[in-house]
Amino acid sequence: IIGILMAIAVPNFVKARESSRKQTCISNLKQIDQAKEQWAMDNRKNAGDACAFSDIVGASAYIKSEPACPSGGTYTVAAIGTNPTCNISGHALP
Repeated sequence: IIGILMAIAVPNFVKARESSRKQTCISNLKQIDQAKEQWAMDNRKNAGDACAFSDIVGASAYIKSEPACPSGGTYTVAAIGTNPTCNISGHALP
């Protein structure tokens, strides 16, 4: 009986954990995008202008510390007017 319960519970737990990681990653991407757009407005940047983490992350910047993907992915800020990305497949802004 315990084996049957484990066979049902473990896959559901793994799926729920990965879903939570994906949602956290998407939330981080939204935070990066909002900081990037605010930085662009404050510095009069146009669509296509470059933006880096050094522009938006810091003690007195738009994000206090650089967000990390909970699945171990790497974030790319991207140019103004384009969405930031994560290199983990399926982790992207809608």
